[in-house]
Amino acid sequence: MEATLFTIPSSKPPPPQYLSDDAFSLKSHFNNPFLASIHRPRFSSRPPPLPRIRAAISRTKKEETVDKVKEELQNCFLVAGIAYKGFTVKQFQEFRSQLPDSSKLLVAKNTLVLKAIEGTEWEALKPCMKGMNAWLFVHSEEIPAALKPYRAFQKEKKLEENDFTGAVFEGKYYGPEEFKALENLPTRNEIYAQILGSLKGPASAVVGTIQAPARDLIMVLKAHCKKLEEESAGQ
Repeated sequence: MEATLFTIPSSKPPPPQYLSDDAFSLKSHFNNPFLASIHRPRFSSRPPPLPRIRAAISRTKKEETVDKVKEELQNCFLVAGIAYKGFTVKQFQEFRSQLPDSSKLLVAKNTLVLKAIEGTEWEALKPCMKGMNAWLFVHSEEIPAALKPYRAFQKEKKLEENDFTGAVFEGKYYGPEEFKALENLPTRNEIYAQILGSLKGPASAVVGTIQAPARDLIMVLKAHCKKLEEESAGQ
């Protein structure tokens, strides 16, 4: 009679089976809505901005502009604003090269110019503080000769919209419609010629010269005083 052998199972647990790539995965079989909404932040390698340093640089530039305007106002006879919007850099440089040495052109914000003229006779410029302006500083008594270069440039380049926005001369404000009065002021030589002609003529002509507009008479007196100063310095 054959004996049948029975195998008794071992009490040791079976060895662990390592999962392969295709093994069961909770992540692959279940979509966790909480995990899906979480995004890891990305860190930039760029350094953070330095607003304080930039603000200090900007403030320094503004102060330099105000100081520049104040410097140009010294010994200045006329300040005029020119509508700057639409000007190209090439046009601006070309016009600047055509100015006489006694005139300076500066582009500055209205707020900075207002700060520079505060408390001075030039505060009368306030009515033309609109839009973008280029500022013409005239350091000569020959006002028509100082305004003529821009009139010629404006006509040549067809810049009708870039007109004078206003000016101050001897503490008085002149609007765009009043610029003809400034452009038609007599030159120093013309004033001398009028005086000499009136002295040679009848007394009524002398009276007529004296009764000319006060602004013209002031210019005559200023020119005469300057001539006396020059003669005294030369002795």
